Amino acid sequence: MAKLYFRYGTMDSAKTLNLLAVAHNYRKQGKRVMLLKPRIDTRFGATTIASRSGLSAEADLVLDAGDRLDPADFEGVDCILVDEAQFLSPELVVDLRRISVRPGVPVICYGLRTDFQTRLFPGAARLMELADRIEEVKVTCQYCGRKATCNLRLVDGRAAIDGPSVMIGGDEQYVPVCWQHWDDAVTAAERERLRAVG
Repeated sequence: MAKLYFRYGTMDSAKTLNLLAVAHNYRKQGKRVMLLKPRIDTRFGATTIASRSGLSAEADLVLDAGDRLDPADFEGVDCILVDEAQFLSPELVVDLRRISVRPGVPVICYGLRTDFQTRLFPGAARLMELADRIEEVKVTCQYCGRKATCNLRLVDGRAAIDGPSVMIGGDEQYVPVCWQHWDDAVTAAERERLRAVG
């Protein structure tokens, strides 16, 4: 039976590179793979799925928050790969789960688990609830050798402590860090803000 997978990791953990490698392998075997992405992710263009390594591919389907997926549209597909799955609506995650059952297409979603405040994205939360298999794509903290578990958002070189949950950006704005370095940076930013207003 086909499964719904959620492969999550922090920024810079090569999630998209992994997705593109999986797509390449399916296509090399003559299999039909569909690439999906949420419309909100415009870092590399409206329809482009791109890795920081320089590899890219065009999405077959770009999804808006209010979209729904009809399982009948995926008959004959061998695999569905979804980039930036944290930005999917919970309803779209349910649709992908249904597609993995009927018509029985494996669905592999790649994305962040949490935002810069270490809170689950709605799409990631639903994937954590529904995925048959949850796999962590690991990378080390930018400041030490421990495993990175948090996405530190930087503004003018300092940790951001508030702002919108969704802010599209790359290396100039986010760094993968362990909990200790995330907590140290956020605590320092909070102290600095208190001094500024006090």
